[in-house]
Amino acid sequence: MASRAGSARVRVIDGISIEDGSTNVYADLGRPDAEEMQRKASIAREISRVIEARSLTQQAAAALLGIDQARISRITRGQFRGISETLMLELLAKLGHDVTILIAPSRGREGKIEVRVA
Repeated sequence: MASRAGSARVRVIDGISIEDGSTNVYADLGRPDAEEMQRKASIAREISRVIEARSLTQQAAAALLGIDQARISRITRGQFRGISETLMLELLAKLGHDVTILIAPSRGREGKIEVRVA
């Protein structure tokens, strides 16, 4: 596991060193696009949840959303590389979710991008 500057908590259990992860597995793996991947994972999880809650087959979901079944399959398996956040947000809207993008001044020097699912 990649070390996170000063934030890692390491403990030893039965002679094995265990490093606690953060709330972002992509950051733990040292991915340069960790924040984006975490956001897309949250969106994909909600798309999958809605499809399941509505008892839609992948074929039915694909027809409803206007994309091919293979893309639905990839999203629901967490394989969303090459699928934009914008498209994923549009899919959520087509599934009956309101998607709000709030742009506001940051308290810090640099802003952040955040996705919250209600």
